[in-house]
Order: sequence, then C-alpha cells, then structure tokens
Amino acid sequence: MANLCVVGGHAVNGVAEIHSEIVKEEVFNSFFKLWPEKFQNKTNGVTPRRWIRFCNQELSKIITDWIGTEDWVLNTEKLAELRKFVDNDDFQTQWRQAKRSNKLKVVSLIKEKTGYSVSPDAMFDVQVKRIHEYKRQLLNILGIVYRYKKMKEMSAAEKKEKCVPRVCIFGGKAFATYVQAKRIVKFITDVGATVNHDPEIGDLLKVVFVPDYNVSVAELLIPASELSQHISTAGMEASGTSNMKFAMNGCILIGTLDGANVEIREEVGEDNFFLFGAKAHEIAGLRKERAEGKFVPDPRFEEIKEYVRSGVFGSYNYDELIRSLEGKKGFGRADYFLVGNDFPSYIECQEKVDEAYQDQKAKMDENVNPEHSRLIQVQQ
Repeated sequence: MANLCVVGGHAVNGVAEIHSEIVKEEVFNSFFKLWPEKFQNKTNGVTPRRWIRFCNQELSKIITDWIGTEDWVLNTEKLAELRKFVDNDDFQTQWRQAKRSNKLKVVSLIKEKTGYSVSPDAMFDVQVKRIHEYKRQLLNILGIVYRYKKMKEMSAAEKKEKCVPRVCIFGGKAFATYVQAKRIVKFITDVGATVNHDPEIGDLLKVVFVPDYNVSVAELLIPASELSQHISTAGMEASGTSNMKFAMNGCILIGTLDGANVEIREEVGEDNFFLFGAKAHEIAGLRKERAEGKFVPDPRFEEIKEYVRSGVFGSYNYDELIRSLEGKKGFGRADYFLVGNDFPSYIECQEKVDEAYQDQKAKMDENVNPEHSRLIQVQQ
C-alpha cells in the first residue's frame, strides 16, 4: 500500500528532518533515486495558542509584558526577543515564580489522582507519552532504580549533600493487547509504591504514574515541568510533538538525536539540551554486534537488573521484563531497543542534569539572598 502511495502521490514527506532522510535513504531509497523531486520534509508542529497561551497563562503574560506585544501567539519567531532579557534579574524572578505556580497546581493534581504528597521544591522530571518499548519508559525507570539504590547506600549526610530532590512523573496509555507495555506500567507503579514510602528517602525522590493521562492533564503537567524526557531509540521516533510543547514552556529536554529532538537542539543550542545515546546510523551495527555476542553490558546495568530481580519492589515476577533485555536474538529478546547499550550514557547524562540544577539553585539563592552569598564567599 505504501508503495502504491509513493507511485500515485504528488509528494512524499517525512515529519522531521531525520525522518525524511530515513525515508529517502532507507525506506523508499529506490523510489527516491527514481523521483528525487517527490521527496521533501514537513516537520510536525503544535499550536502555541493552546500550548502556551491557553495552558500557561502566567508565562504568557510575562512574555507579552517583556516583548511588548501579544503578536508572538501568531508569530512565534517574535519569542526570540526574549533572549535580550535572559540576564535580567526581574525577568528571571518572574519566570521562576510562574514555574513554581504551575508546579503547585501539579502538586494538587498528584495528591488528588494518586494520594502521594510531593514537594514543589523538587525538580519535576516528566515523561508523558504513549507507553511503548521504543519510547523507552523502561530506560527511565531503570535509571530511577539506579538512583534509588545509590541513595540507599549513602549516609543521611551524604544524601543531603549530594542528592538533588526529584519528582519523577510518568503518564501515558498502552494498547490493550500490548503486554510488555503493561508490564512496564506495573513496574513503574511498583517502584513508586516502594520509593514513595521509604522513610530513608523522604522527599529526595518520588515516583508517580499519573492515571488517565489526557490533554487536560498535559495542560497542567507541561507548564510545570523542569526536565522532560524524549529518550526513544534513535531512528524510531518519526518526530514527536510533546518535545515541542515542553520546550515552548521553558523546559529543558534530555534525549537522543531522534525525531524533532534534532531540530529543537539546533534551535535552543547544544548547551541547553542534554544529549546521550547511540545515533540512528549506529543502531543496525549495534544490533548486529549483539546477535554476534559481542555486546558487553555495563556492570551498573547488570547490577540494576539483579536488584529488580531481588524482589525489592514487591512480589510480582519481573523476570519476563528483564529477560527482554538479555540474550543474543529472538522475538522479545536481545534488547532490541538498546536499553542496555544506552544505559551508561543515560545515567551519566542524568548526573550532568543534577549538576546543572544545583548550579541554577545556587544562583537563585544568590539572587534571593545576596548577603548570604557574600558571606559564603568570605568564609571560603
């Protein structure tokens, strides 16, 4: 059917630059050689009218006040005018106040939907999208398990000094017959049930799966987010649009070079995007190496798999889920989505996120209490 569409259609396009290249070089390469003029790119988009103006009214007012017009709603290129205010203390303060106000709304939402109490002073780390193995919610939750295990090994003083408080928020739905996706949801909720009731951890780490995720929930979560995860196996996400919504609301992204992440990173700057993982052109070779038995998993990844198998997150048998990350080949085996391959660079990238958040917090403390900042400098 797809071949007929290419033959009979006037134009063929991908929905992000990287996707359009995959369409030309891999999916329809023979047709591209025959009719190169048919192939083009049309990156997906989202409307700022809903995803800034409607759902984040406090931020919208700040934008309008500082650039002096509401024309940005229809012409988003005008948002670039905000760059000249980034070092303005008043602008920064208003921006942070809007973010905190949105976080307080999510605190209430989480309490209402799940019964969990979370702190608005923690980093809000969010992954909301359809539950699928290629979107790698499993990588995210295994990274959280790694964080939790390391916290458990620290003294109370070490935790206070080294740990950045986080609220890790998941949302999304799985197809009714997608068993592995449902296992991942179950795993997330079991990890949350353990972590959220651990008195040694307290507000340093919370794990929340928001039920019945929909647009109305997204309109609350997206404006409140400080880190958003777009961590699909490179080459498998055609575009993605939630990455755009988060970026438009002043949220930092962590992700792979996949889909529209590539173009967002080019626009916001490499320093404002936390990048990790294999590149799209490397994926086939990595799978081949796996099939040939050449892949050597990182010891930290092996450690976390055994930790999950130990039963620390309840009586449910997660062996089937973990075995999907093992072996050389076979359907539902051999870690097709390269969770193990990208795990080391993912957790190292998350450490950089922590460092950046701590730096931001220190700068904010200086702005709020400059006398305290000078006192610290004198003591040092």
